[in-house]
Amino acid sequence: MSRLYDTIEPNVIDEELLQKAVEEQGPQEELGQLAKREGIDYKDVLELQLDFRNLSFNNIEVIEGLEALVKLQDLSLYNNRISKIENLDTLQELQVFSIGNNNLTALENVVYLRKFKNLRTLNLTGNPVCENEQYSMFIAAHLPDLVYLDFRLLDDNTRELAEIKYQYAIDELKQGEAQALAKLVEEQAKQKELEHHTAAYVEYLNGSFLFESMYAEDTEAARLAYLPGMADLLETYKSKFVLICENLFAYGLKEHEKRQAEVSTFYECLQEAIQDSQQQGTKIILDFENDNQGQLDVIQNMSNFEIADFKLVKYNEDISQLSDTLMTLEMQTVDQLEEIIKDFERNIADQVSTFIENVQGMMAQCRDLENHHHEKLLEIAINTLEKIVKSEFDEEMPDDARLLFVDKDTIVNAVNASHDIHLLKIDNREDDIITKANSWSSSVIEEVHKNEISRNRNRVREINQYIDHLQEELDNMESLEQME
Repeated sequence: MSRLYDTIEPNVIDEELLQKAVEEQGPQEELGQLAKREGIDYKDVLELQLDFRNLSFNNIEVIEGLEALVKLQDLSLYNNRISKIENLDTLQELQVFSIGNNNLTALENVVYLRKFKNLRTLNLTGNPVCENEQYSMFIAAHLPDLVYLDFRLLDDNTRELAEIKYQYAIDELKQGEAQALAKLVEEQAKQKELEHHTAAYVEYLNGSFLFESMYAEDTEAARLAYLPGMADLLETYKSKFVLICENLFAYGLKEHEKRQAEVSTFYECLQEAIQDSQQQGTKIILDFENDNQGQLDVIQNMSNFEIADFKLVKYNEDISQLSDTLMTLEMQTVDQLEEIIKDFERNIADQVSTFIENVQGMMAQCRDLENHHHEKLLEIAINTLEKIVKSEFDEEMPDDARLLFVDKDTIVNAVNASHDIHLLKIDNREDDIITKANSWSSSVIEEVHKNEISRNRNRVREINQYIDHLQEELDNMESLEQME
C-alpha cells in the first residue's frame, strides 16, 4: 500500500509525542496550557489520536509507549505504518479503536483484541487485511461483543453465520484462553504468596532454597561429592538444614502477623484518641456559637454605645478564651498521642528485638550444622588422601576430583573454600533478615511521627483560621461603630 508519507522516517510513540498529543487534544485551550505547565497524569487521559491529520505525519511503525494510559477509552492510530496490533495490554477500558490505513495483513492478529472486553467500535479500513473475503465474518466471530466495524453496525445475520462458520475454532480458542487464565490466576496467587513471605522476610525459606544456593556457587562441591560416604552425609545434612529453615519460615510468618496486629491496634487507638479530641473540639465550638448566636447583630442594633462597647470587649475576650481552650485541648491531645506512640515504639522494638534474637539463634543452628558437616567432610577427605597415597583407594573417581588429592594442602584448601562459601551464604541471609526487620521498624516509627507532626500542624492551622474568622467579623463590627 503506497502512501504519500512513505519517504518520511518512521516515528516512535515516546514521552515527547504523547505530551504533544495530549496537550493539543485537550478539550479546552486552558487545559492544554495547564498540561504544559504542570505535566500530565496519563492515568486521567480518556481519548488519544495519533494519526497524521492531527499531529503531522507520525509514520508510527510499532505500537508502544502507551502503558501508562490505563483509563484510555478511545484510541486513534489512523494513517501510520503499523503492521501488528500489540503492546496495549494495560488499556483494559478501551472502547473505541481506530487503526485504519495501516499495514495490517494478518486476520489472526485481530484475535489479540479479544482481551479488551469493553471494545465496541473498531475501524480497520484501508488495511490489506480488509481485502480478505472472510474479513467481516472473522471479526464478528472472534470479537462477539463488537457493535460497530468500519463505521457500520454488525448485523445479527453476520454474527449468526460467523458463529456457525468459526464454531470449532472459537471453542478451541476459548479453551486455550481458559487455560491461560487459570495459569495466570495460579501465577498471581503464587506472586501474592511470595509477596507475603517477603513482607515477613522469610521468602524461599520454606524448602531447600538456601541450602541449594550454598552449593550453587560452590565450585568444589561437585568434586568433593565423589568422596566415599558423601551421599549419605550430604543427605543427612540437607534434611536437618532444611528443617531449621522451615521452622524459621513458620516463625517468621507468625511474627509478621503479630507485627501487623500491633500496627493495626496502634492505629485504632490513635484514631480513637484523635476522634475523641475532634468531638470535644467540635462541642466547644458549637457551645461557643450557641452562646453567642446573633451576638454581633444585637450589639450592632444597640442604641447605648457604652453597653455595645462593653459587649464587644466581652465578645473579644470570649474569642480569646475560645482560642486558649481549643489550643489547650490540642496540647492535651498531643500529649496523649505521644504516650500512645511511645507505647507503640516500645512494643515494636520489643517484637523486632525478639524476632532478631530468635532468627540469630536459628541461623546459629545452621552454622553449627555446617561446621559439623565441614569437620566430617574434612575427616573423610584426609582419610581418602591417605588411602590414595598408600594405593589403598580402589573406588572410582573422576580425574578432576583426583586432582584434589595431590597433597594435603590442596584437599584441605578445597574443603575450607567450600565451607567458607556456605557460611557466607548463611551469614548474608541472616544479615538480610535483620536489616529488613530493623529498616521496617525505623520506617514505621518515622511515618508515625511524620503523620502526627502533620496532623498537629493542620489542627493548629484550623484553629487559627477559625479564630481569625471570628476576629475579622469582630473587627468589621468595630469599624462600623467608629464610622457611626
